[in-house]
Amino acid sequence: MSKKGSEFVCQNCGAVYPKWQGKCDACGEWNTIAEEKSGGEGFSNIAPKKKGKIIDFVPLYGEEKVLDRIKTGIKELDRVCGGGLVPGSVILVGGDPGIGKSTLLLQVSASIASAPERRECYYISGEEAIDQVRIRAKRLHLEQSPVNLASATEVKDIITTLEKSRAAVVIIDSIQTMYLEEVESTPGSVAQVRACAYELIKLAKRKGFVLFLVGHVTKQGAIAGPRVLEHMVDTVLYFEGERGHHFRILRAVKNRYGATDEIGVFEMQDQGLIEVENPSALFLAERQGNISGSCVFAGIEGSRPVLVEIQALVCPTSYASPKRAVVGWDSNRLSMVLAVLEARCGMNLSSQDIYLNIAGGLKISEPAADLAVAMAVISSMTNKPLPADAVIFGEIGLSGEIRAVSQPSSRLKEAYKLGFKSAIIPANFAAREKKNNRVEMSIHEIGNVQRLINWFN
Repeated sequence: MSKKGSEFVCQNCGAVYPKWQGKCDACGEWNTIAEEKSGGEGFSNIAPKKKGKIIDFVPLYGEEKVLDRIKTGIKELDRVCGGGLVPGSVILVGGDPGIGKSTLLLQVSASIASAPERRECYYISGEEAIDQVRIRAKRLHLEQSPVNLASATEVKDIITTLEKSRAAVVIIDSIQTMYLEEVESTPGSVAQVRACAYELIKLAKRKGFVLFLVGHVTKQGAIAGPRVLEHMVDTVLYFEGERGHHFRILRAVKNRYGATDEIGVFEMQDQGLIEVENPSALFLAERQGNISGSCVFAGIEGSRPVLVEIQALVCPTSYASPKRAVVGWDSNRLSMVLAVLEARCGMNLSSQDIYLNIAGGLKISEPAADLAVAMAVISSMTNKPLPADAVIFGEIGLSGEIRAVSQPSSRLKEAYKLGFKSAIIPANFAAREKKNNRVEMSIHEIGNVQRLINWFN
């Protein structure tokens, strides 16, 4: 028998300590370490109950099993998940409070349950009462959908109920509210989240239903609880969006059944989350042409080209050190671009406050936006607008060269579809790409940042 003891576990990141301390050395949070019961002092005290079996190995080649995916009826979600939901898969959905996680999953369950196949969908809420969920369903005009609704937090009761069901989709909202009596800690603790998730995932794999787990997030935006939770599931989806914008971005950061760089775009309205089939047109809907400091960047999100407006404002500073404010882009990347403009182009930006904004609330991470940011900054500083019908993309190196980026043809085709007539791109745009590019656009190639100044003379 293993001797029972106790250990001290950080409720934010799951780090284990032999005694209590005020600050977690792993994540840096204060007052998150709590005492939990442990089953023993180590694996050396655990005696095997029976002899293990020999594992059968197979070669790498062989026929692949075709995945029979369940269509949700929401194309943006199907795109992010790789073409639909795979039976037996577990999907973790995280996002800020009030961003729309419960709304989206209620729409998903109603759409699948109302489909001609009539698959059974179970929505189990641990945070809200049944009446609260019904009010949301009525607001979304989904009250007539054949979704099985319950409010429960005891995992044993949930497992016993689902064992006798023919569930196709099960939604747990949220995993931090679930608990097991055998685990001596409060709901939401590392031990409870790990144990409850393990039992539910084991049932989903055995019964073959799709399991959605809603997860809370920390102040830094990461999913709360043990990091092992993200390793246990098959797919991790983050629901992003700014409070001041009505756009919502569903992004896959892990997906065992599809790509991990796809995004789905939704618009929050009174009727719920509405799919946005053409995000570029929506992001540019309120753009005004012939304004200095504004340009259009042709980016790539997963396999989808997306056009967004980049806005820059340069003004003299009244402080000893100039201010750099960035929304939707990497502030370190902006500092690098400004340093290149000062060193290679002779621009004096050390006495200027610079504000950069990605209009629409979209967050851009690819370095292909360097050239668009640089031209927006120069446009604002010189007070000369860029052509309203031009798109820009390209990466800037520290020596001032403009580097090529991936999928240039897809970016140009999306821009041409929205009525743009010209493009400012890296100089080494391959001849093969030019030949394959069937759009009738005026291509302007730039090989070095020093040539950027010529556009504003």
